[in-house]
This record gives sequence, C-alpha cells and structure tokens, in this order.
Amino acid sequence: MDLAPYEERLSLMRSLMWDYNIPPEECLGVLEGKREKAGHYTEATLFRKLIESYPWFTILSIIPPERIIQLLTDQTIYSVRFKSLIPRYEFIRDQLQKTLSTSG
Repeated sequence: MDLAPYEERLSLMRSLMWDYNIPPEECLGVLEGKREKAGHYTEATLFRKLIESYPWFTILSIIPPERIIQLLTDQTIYSVRFKSLIPRYEFIRDQLQKTLSTSG
C-alpha cells in the first residue's frame, strides 16, 4: 500500500491532534523519525495515539510498514487504553515482521 499524499497525511495528523495546538508537520516528522518530539508527544506516545484513533489501513497510509515495525513495540502495544486492541496489534506486528523479512 502506498502512502497518502503529504497534504492528506497532514490532514490526518490535524484531525488526530484536534485537541492540541501542535503543528501537524511536527507530528508527522516525529512519526517519520525526523523529530524527537511534537509538543509533549514522543514517537511512542504519538504512535499510540495513532493506533488508538485510526483504522489499520489509515495508519498504513500515513507511515510505511518498515517504520511501523520500529514503533510497534511491546511497550506501545501494552500501553494502549483499549485493551481489546492488544491482540490485534500483536498479530499485525507478527504479520508485518514475517512479510518484511521475506520480501527484503
């Protein structure tokens, strides 16, 4: 799956951060690994907010799978507010790891 155009990804970040005055460019930069923080958010806390808020295919349109693997750690998975998401993201991480290891 290809990433969405930059403007669309910014729009998704703007919607995600509706309750904070944090520029969407900074949020995207953190998720892409180009910035340390956006406001008080680190890559781990911002990614957790992303997986709690958006469907899986939307997440794939924002961040490439290789970056998702880096961000989808046990710590992130087990810290989600909605515990029903834990098995889903454990499965997704396992499938991504298998797919990326066989394709690369």
